[in-house]
Amino acid sequence: MDLQLVSPSSRSEGMRKSETLICAPIMGESVDQMKIDVHNAKASGADLVEIRLDSLNTFNPYEDLNTLIQDHALPLLFTYRPKWEGGMYDGDENRRLDALRLAMELGADYVDIELQVAPQFYDSIRGKTFNKTKVIVSSHNYQCTPSVEDLGNLVARIQATGADIVKIATTALEITDVARMFQIMVHSQVRRVPFIGLVMGDRGLISRILCTKFGGYLTFGTLKSGVISAPGQPTLKDLLDLYNLRQLGPDTKVYGIIGKPVSHSKSPILYNEAYKSVGFDGVYVFLLVDDLANFLRTYSSTDFVGFSVTIPHKEAALKCCDEVDPVAKLIGAVNCIIRRPTDGKLIGYNTDYVGAISAIEDGLRGKHNGSGTAISPLAGKLFVVIGAGGAGKALAYGAKEKGARIVVANRTYDRARELADVIGGDALALADLDNYHPEDDMILANTTSIGMQPKVDETPISKHALKSYSLVFDAVYTPKMTRLLKEAEESGATVVTGLEMFIGQAYEQYEKFTGLPAPKQLFKKIMENY
Repeated sequence: MDLQLVSPSSRSEGMRKSETLICAPIMGESVDQMKIDVHNAKASGADLVEIRLDSLNTFNPYEDLNTLIQDHALPLLFTYRPKWEGGMYDGDENRRLDALRLAMELGADYVDIELQVAPQFYDSIRGKTFNKTKVIVSSHNYQCTPSVEDLGNLVARIQATGADIVKIATTALEITDVARMFQIMVHSQVRRVPFIGLVMGDRGLISRILCTKFGGYLTFGTLKSGVISAPGQPTLKDLLDLYNLRQLGPDTKVYGIIGKPVSHSKSPILYNEAYKSVGFDGVYVFLLVDDLANFLRTYSSTDFVGFSVTIPHKEAALKCCDEVDPVAKLIGAVNCIIRRPTDGKLIGYNTDYVGAISAIEDGLRGKHNGSGTAISPLAGKLFVVIGAGGAGKALAYGAKEKGARIVVANRTYDRARELADVIGGDALALADLDNYHPEDDMILANTTSIGMQPKVDETPISKHALKSYSLVFDAVYTPKMTRLLKEAEESGATVVTGLEMFIGQAYEQYEKFTGLPAPKQLFKKIMENY
């Protein structure tokens, strides 16, 4: 499914790059709170607000609507969502529709009417003139995202009601569902149909960001994290500051971090800030992916330029690429995929081992006062790798290349043995690691997700066993100081955080993504705050 770009030629000179409006949903329990939130939304950069009348504890239609409309800092969209369409209103339908008609009479900028009642609503206002109000006719699907054909038919049904703006919200069961919404969005743009297309849930997040690229009329950003009017809404602050939404447009190239889970990643913060600093027309997004091969097949456009790959897809990525760098092939894992612009082929690389091994070497050199710069301080060391997945393979390979002796410990012994045989090392079951201390001054590297948020109380090895190690590295960087690293430090070991590996591997990825030199000092400065 090759997504085609909206032609930028339709844009007027002097207009901001993104023509997609940013709407902040207001869900206050009182009109006074809503008025405060409207002013906060304006101060935060919203273009308009959605007043969710169904969130009010008490509602006096004429008095409350008049108060909101007469004293408003931004254009107002009024929504009075019934329970049967995912809202909170559970009363008389005529009273609900009367309130929305009254909002139009009083000068609302927009009202949102559900498709199911749109014919009835339009019958009730036929012959009346509302010079200002645009009517959004909406359809919400909380179960799935239909086929492109069904979505197209739905757009036609909504248009047939007389809608000024078509709104469709569906639910993402997989991130590939969003591609169907983008197709409809592009088609609507070509036909000059104002269209709001959003896909709910964490897997649908990109619909709320990339709608600026594919021609969506508006997107929603909440004032506060967690206070949402639909599943998967980002904050207004993230839309503007993290994703730089105002500067996104049809020519913007898309990058992202592929993983499951993925929301813990700091990659979007790092890359988007770097892109912004040099004026690079790209956006880097979270990509919660279940089936990597299906994802790469679906988003096959050359606008989807490059991907970072994390747990659990690094080994699968090797098989999904058309070409694989020899080092990545040897490691057996890919953490960076580039789409070659000339032919669209996917090229796989591994930058994990460079970032991690360099950080570990720096830690050892620091401990030994900078000595041994000609020969790696890892040479001859016993290097214990916890985990036999993609990151474990990268660390084992990198350490072996530097002259270390390798031991692989894994929950499943057979997987540890398999990697150890390939690398040329020994294997252990993770359960046996606590009693493994053949010598002092060993190196320990955890490459699993043990200890990552939210399970921050977990550790792969007991504290008493850490006394045999002179340096302990943890690939987890959320939190920065895991339980493993805290206990290692208390045991007298030098510790190297996953953040140091993360920054190191990001240098090479940034250069592959952009063709520009990595802004190393900026990367370090950005990550100092996290």
